[in-house]
Amino acid sequence: MKILMVSDVYFPRVNGVSTSIATYRSELAARGHEVHLIAPDYDGLVTDDESHIQRVPARHLPFDPEDRLLKAGHVLAQRSALKRAEFDLLHIQTPFAAHYLGVKLAKELGIPRVETYHTYFEEYLYHYLPFLPKAGTRYLARSLSRRQCDDLDALVVPSRGMLEVLRGYGIRTHAEIIPTGLPAENFIHGDGAAFRARYGIAPTRPVMLYVGRVAFEKNIGFLLKMTARLKQQLPDVLLLVAGEGPALNPLKREAEQLGLSDNVLFVGYLDRKRELPDCYRAANLFVFSSCTETQGLVLLEAMAQGVPVLALAEMGTCDVLCEGRGAMIAAHELEDFAAKALLLLRRPEEAMHLGKLGKEYAAEWSAGALAEKMLDFYQRTIERHQEVPTRAQICTPSTCLSTGED
Repeated sequence: MKILMVSDVYFPRVNGVSTSIATYRSELAARGHEVHLIAPDYDGLVTDDESHIQRVPARHLPFDPEDRLLKAGHVLAQRSALKRAEFDLLHIQTPFAAHYLGVKLAKELGIPRVETYHTYFEEYLYHYLPFLPKAGTRYLARSLSRRQCDDLDALVVPSRGMLEVLRGYGIRTHAEIIPTGLPAENFIHGDGAAFRARYGIAPTRPVMLYVGRVAFEKNIGFLLKMTARLKQQLPDVLLLVAGEGPALNPLKREAEQLGLSDNVLFVGYLDRKRELPDCYRAANLFVFSSCTETQGLVLLEAMAQGVPVLALAEMGTCDVLCEGRGAMIAAHELEDFAAKALLLLRRPEEAMHLGKLGKEYAAEWSAGALAEKMLDFYQRTIERHQEVPTRAQICTPSTCLSTGED
């Protein structure tokens, strides 16, 4: 099978969408399939492996300087070459410029178009469009999602919670739940002691860890307030925040205001293969309070490293979290979250046992098995697309029966 993916984001820009794309590209290629990707150019920065990747000039976003929007004209100018490539299916990964480019390309190439709904935009946009009322951004997100999903042959969603939200919007496009799995490399233990030494963290200091985009919708401010409460009973507790994003500076200011200058350490982006495993292993506890995740892949990454997880069970994380199997679930209340964090940090043997169970549980989320599920989804989508007659097929010189399609 020959697949064309289109996305407004990919490595070296680090986030969950980039990780998902890279994981599926690798797993599908290992099974003999060819996966091409059209992605933004990040001022010449590239990944270790750029095979089958076409970097396209992209616009910067004034409200989010990390991200880009593809310049579609540079891709559309290569229609002829793309048609000769004879792709079987086009997979859109982001709902911005890539969505409209992907839909247009798929129609011109005569191939089915699918899209993964990675992000819960209803709880996302108002952080980036603060000049609009929250009710307005929610209406915008819902109506935009309906229009975009209605223009697809099929839809991939990472969790049951996200699918229920989309059905609530009135979206009836064929959809299947296919999360992103964990590659085998995620289970190779990092060196936590080396990470602690590198950052001057004492070997016995209790460390909580958050990994992910440092964005407003991630609810990291909740973790800061929780840490402030925890500090009252565990004065040397440390919250590590690994990642970057538009909320970084506001969160640094909030940490200072809460008196956490010595209890919070922002370490920025870490290389996924060389540094992140060490960071996970340096932690006694992984903490996560986002309410807008469509999956929450970092929860599984932490479990794969044997680190116990304390998190809210909201949206997509409900599909991942299983009480007692590597995770403890907290209520969205500071007192409950802080009390459970204190319990796990003060009982290292219990936390270690929970982490061991988590590693066994994470092994069930194999990237290989989920890649097979994606391939089956692709094949059935292609077959359905071939069964639907096009307008050209049902038109005669004297009459043309409309199918209602463009």
